[in-house]
Amino acid sequence: MAPYIQPNQRLTLNNIKQQPQKHLCKGKVVSEVYVEGNFLGLPEKGSKVDIVVLQLPYELTTSYGQGTAQGPAACIIASGQVELFDSSLGEDLPAGADIFTAPEWDGEGKSLAEQLDNMCEYLTPWYAGDCFPVILGGEHGILPPIIRASLHHPLVNGELNRLTVVQIDAHADLRDQLDGEEYSHACAASRSLDLGIGHLLQIGIRAYSKQEAEYIEKDERITTFFARDTQSPTSGEAAWAACLQSLRNLEGPVHLTIDIDGLDGSLVPATGTPVPGGLSFWQATETIEAVFSAPKATVISVDVNEIVAQEDTPLTQFTAAMLATKAMAIHLKARKEGRWNVHGSQTGRDREVKSSDYFQQQKKVK
Repeated sequence: MAPYIQPNQRLTLNNIKQQPQKHLCKGKVVSEVYVEGNFLGLPEKGSKVDIVVLQLPYELTTSYGQGTAQGPAACIIASGQVELFDSSLGEDLPAGADIFTAPEWDGEGKSLAEQLDNMCEYLTPWYAGDCFPVILGGEHGILPPIIRASLHHPLVNGELNRLTVVQIDAHADLRDQLDGEEYSHACAASRSLDLGIGHLLQIGIRAYSKQEAEYIEKDERITTFFARDTQSPTSGEAAWAACLQSLRNLEGPVHLTIDIDGLDGSLVPATGTPVPGGLSFWQATETIEAVFSAPKATVISVDVNEIVAQEDTPLTQFTAAMLATKAMAIHLKARKEGRWNVHGSQTGRDREVKSSDYFQQQKKVK
């Protein structure tokens, strides 16, 4: 069991002692090598990057439970116990791919706007189209910087109206502001629409305000599958099938954002605002598989956010690690089947950082 982490103490891979581990498959050791600090404990080879794991230990606007700054490190630690075999892929990870766990975001910035810009600088080099970013958070306020960084992906090519965001979440995150802050985690989807994304498809929503309900009703860019429909004991099967079909019909570049409170609270009790009545683990898995299987769409990145290190059991961070692992496996399946292609040349691990002041300028305009 992991030691108790004080509320203001950053959980890092240095302050939790790791034991040597072996990866198992069908009762046999398939890998003696476990690399502490790497997602899934997988060793890295060379400088090539097929999948990059990016860590955003960001927590500045949480409004209820706290601890998301500790989430990415806790998720990586928990990932060391995740099985490498994925039945959909039919192989053990990394399945010949080079998975690079990048150093975590440094958290620098004297204001919220500076931190958002600093996140953009951290993320942008990995949207060159030559690798697949898997981003671990951190509160859901990480979404606007992710969307801003995705501008640089070759399939987006500076036009965010090409991009669809698929959002698994308990909350609509469509508030105009919360406690006077327009970049609150409760406004993440709203700010993404302001940035110019073409379509927002929400799944699992069950906690939202009247203003958000009106936003969903009026804005044609938003498609919402409410949990009250997909989880209904009487009509949920039909609603869930319609949801999955909508995902398979997507076109163009897609970013998948998974707020783990979109799952039922019993699966992620330590997340900032756990809500009953959410998706089962298998529905979350089906969602990931459906998005990646859309024949006319390309998932360019995924984030798993609102991870909190659970004190008495690693259930919350382990669930998050399994979802991130599933996204990696299904991405590799898409590569294998020719539904994901490298755009541009491979630029390796050392990438040029471009400065950003977008969010600071937005604050000045307001």
